[in-house]
Amino acid sequence: MRKQILESDPAPARPWAAELNLPSLATIAVTSETADHPLENAFDQRRGPGGSRWVAETHGEQTLILAFDAPQHLHQVALEVEETQDSRTQELQLAVSHDGGQTYRELLRQEFNFAPDGATFEREEWTVAADNVTHMRLRIKPDKGGRPCRASLTSLALR
Repeated sequence: MRKQILESDPAPARPWAAELNLPSLATIAVTSETADHPLENAFDQRRGPGGSRWVAETHGEQTLILAFDAPQHLHQVALEVEETQDSRTQELQLAVSHDGGQTYRELLRQEFNFAPDGATFEREEWTVAADNVTHMRLRIKPDKGGRPCRASLTSLALR
């Protein structure tokens, strides 16, 4: 038998080829964060199940906005979400702005179903075609059923 013991705390993942360094390219705003799971965790490259993550301080819908220092050309979006405690359906809406955040155009909307005894981790990679993006907005509805849940995001990466 070949066996390997995995670390409980994942090592930093290698970034995608040509992955944008978002903390250096944008001001990132969020509606709330917990002290032990701040927004920076979504960009620290500790990805995968058990990775660090951002968690909202308050229940209900949350918004994350990236205000780019210079317009960006976006080709792919990757994100990860992990939920090990609550059964819920989380909805994400991705939108971009070309006019400094005055108006947004929705690019996609996706739902993730989580159940502690089943699916607890979701990774998505979306191909997008968005040029001259000044702002990107991610709206997260933590439970479409309206239960008091907190939004979370393990990682967000763009290229």
